[in-house]
Amino acid sequence: MKKLFLLLLFTITGVSAQEMVKFTAVIKNPNSDSLKISSRKFSKVLKADAKGVIAGSFAVEPGFYQLNDGTEVTTVYLQNGYDLKLDMDARMFDESIKYSGKGEKENNLLAKRFLDNEKFFEDVQTIKEDNAALVEATNRRKEKSLNDLNDKMLDDHFKNLLVKEITEEHKYLLEEAEQIRKLVAMKGKPSPVFTFENHKGGTTSLADLKGKYVYIDVWATWCGPCRAEIPYLQETEKKYHGKNIEFVSVSIDAQKDHDKWKRFVDDKSLGGIQLMADRDWKSDFVTAYSINGIPRFILVDPDGNVVDADAPRPSNAALAKKLDELLK
Repeated sequence: MKKLFLLLLFTITGVSAQEMVKFTAVIKNPNSDSLKISSRKFSKVLKADAKGVIAGSFAVEPGFYQLNDGTEVTTVYLQNGYDLKLDMDARMFDESIKYSGKGEKENNLLAKRFLDNEKFFEDVQTIKEDNAALVEATNRRKEKSLNDLNDKMLDDHFKNLLVKEITEEHKYLLEEAEQIRKLVAMKGKPSPVFTFENHKGGTTSLADLKGKYVYIDVWATWCGPCRAEIPYLQETEKKYHGKNIEFVSVSIDAQKDHDKWKRFVDDKSLGGIQLMADRDWKSDFVTAYSINGIPRFILVDPDGNVVDADAPRPSNAALAKKLDELLK
């Protein structure tokens, strides 16, 4: 979910650039010899000197910027006149970020907010099936986030931007809570069905797999997070080979990319049952599960009923725990 907050934060144009930002970074265990500071309209790469210190001066419009070390990304608030120093251990990244100098209050608050984000979403996993508790936690999060802005020493422009981001985030989280409520309500009910093209020829339907558990991966060749799950999915397939379960991957690539999907499956030697949805995002099976982001994993029981409409990813240890319980 970290990407959610990076996307919600955006740059708004403002004052003149007569002054400049002075930015310095001292990074232990660096992932690269440079930092990239960017927004939709701005990009600046700062290189480390012989001692490993990264420093530079540049003019900006006041707002939020992405700071990328080549591996990890965080957000920094910049405006002309700031003299900001970042100290960080790249092995810990978010947990180690510390700012000093002019602009430190705003940016240390942002760093803390990203850590709070991680904790919040960890906690959400334990209550996500309790809609009332989830909505209450979401409302508490908004209240706390706004209270964090009561410091009179914080820059007004920064506060205004963050209030807008907090409001948008809260709306998004409430929509997600409603989505989770609908998915939880599907548990134990007959799963939406499909009949899709099989990579090996012909078609395969959910009904063809009745009598076995079915773990469904909804993905696409262009989806980076989907591709990142492939090695974990392959290991999971090996672990449960011969058990009463089928692993099905449903590509929602557009039909114009049909050949690309075929080649990808061959080139990566993908296992399980490889299917392609008939109308990508608009396929009845996809819309029935309200899938608006991928990868999405779904678990269906031998009778065709939903076990989990938003099952753990293969990279999540919770999946093995669930499958061990079901297949023992």
